[in-house]
Amino acid sequence: MTDKAAAGTADTVGTTDRAGAENAPDVTDTNGTADATDSASATGRAGTANATGAPDVTDPTGAMRMNSAGAADGAQSSDRAGGAGAPPTPGRRLISVDVARAIAVFAMFAAHIGPPAKPEGAGHLLVAFDGRAPAIFTLIAGLSLTLSRGGARPRPGPPPAGAWRSTLIRCAVLAALGLALTELRSGIAVILTFFALYFLAAEPLARLGTRALTAVAAVSVVAGPVLSYVLGPFFGYRVVGRGRYPGFEAVTSWSGFTDALDTLLLSGAYPWLTYFPYVVVGMALGRLVDLRRPGAARRLLGWGALATLAGHGLSALALGPGGGREVLLRAIAQSHAYAVNTPDPVQAVLNRQAGAIPSTSWAWLLVDGPYSQTPFETVANIGASLLLLGLTVAVCRSTVLAALLRPLAVVGTMGLSVYAVHVVARAELHPHHGWPALGAFCGVSLVACAVWAFVFRSTPLRRGPLEWALHALMPRATGPAAGRSRRP
Repeated sequence: MTDKAAAGTADTVGTTDRAGAENAPDVTDTNGTADATDSASATGRAGTANATGAPDVTDPTGAMRMNSAGAADGAQSSDRAGGAGAPPTPGRRLISVDVARAIAVFAMFAAHIGPPAKPEGAGHLLVAFDGRAPAIFTLIAGLSLTLSRGGARPRPGPPPAGAWRSTLIRCAVLAALGLALTELRSGIAVILTFFALYFLAAEPLARLGTRALTAVAAVSVVAGPVLSYVLGPFFGYRVVGRGRYPGFEAVTSWSGFTDALDTLLLSGAYPWLTYFPYVVVGMALGRLVDLRRPGAARRLLGWGALATLAGHGLSALALGPGGGREVLLRAIAQSHAYAVNTPDPVQAVLNRQAGAIPSTSWAWLLVDGPYSQTPFETVANIGASLLLLGLTVAVCRSTVLAALLRPLAVVGTMGLSVYAVHVVARAELHPHHGWPALGAFCGVSLVACAVWAFVFRSTPLRRGPLEWALHALMPRATGPAAGRSRRP
């Protein structure tokens, strides 16, 4: 896929590669990582570092660990595939989630330095991930937030004292890092600043019950895109002007700050209104499905297939037999004359918008193209995320396959560092788009993360350089729940 234009910013106008989650990070597990282990991936080496050399639980960025059971790395798990059925021991990372996160990171690489996504040969794989990497990465961030707090069995009692302070520090660090990376002018729409807002908004939702959280997730999938469409004209985005991302001007002037708020909430490349629903869906998913249990993979794959078919299928019906495409073509003739004579007028308009939909016709809400940020695209992307998670959960129940995927899982544990380094490399090296560049970025990431995890396996740095730094800045939890979130 090609870089997309980031319209409307003085400092950031240019090409914007969109996939990264640009998140999906991984950019950051918001609070911690999974508090459990894949049932077949536990090795039973009590008292030693876990197989990936990673913390028990990681941020969506892979940056923090919260061991809800207070167990040491490598604590033995009894929930193995085909095991005796004893309850699983929490406290170890879910390798399947790390693998899915790493795949989202590599999909981001494909969008930023890979060849165009064309339906031919190996390009079919790029087409499958086109526009989905940010959604997958963001959904996994929400899932990890819930897993860090007990998953399907939330820990009782109030959160540890200082939880809000930790969230504010984490968000401030991610925002600062995102602004700094944006100033490199790499051509990548850096998502980290958007993630800071997501995590801030997710904190109160983490205290909701499962039913309430699930209801909020369902409503947000439709309400977010609809509000984006309705509010666009009031802020000057009826025809064009979306797809922006903030830089340092956000903290150097009042006008820059207010403009950044507009960008983060409504008009940005990954605005809160249309991307935060992925976080909420991930949070609800962590409550509804225990990824350690047999049958979790089947549920994820079933739900994923249903959501993917619903998103793309209903969009096709609405645009085709429902007459939506004819309505769009009339709107394009009236408001987007530049796109009338292009091979695909609808896609030409979306490209000018850096993916976000304009507010010139209600029929724009019916499309499902990459980065269109509509309800149908959101549902389809959620389905693709569930399919990927279901596949990794199923594969990681095999001890042999889980062991083979450990190098990929290590990349997933260092998602924040890998993401940041790839932005710097893109800015400094200016690699040519293509399979050689994509293979080099992925290969170097696998080797570098494996070497790092091995060299620092017995130190806190094993979690990754930026992950360690972010974790080091977090205040220690206090209060009645603190003992459950510390390592012994």
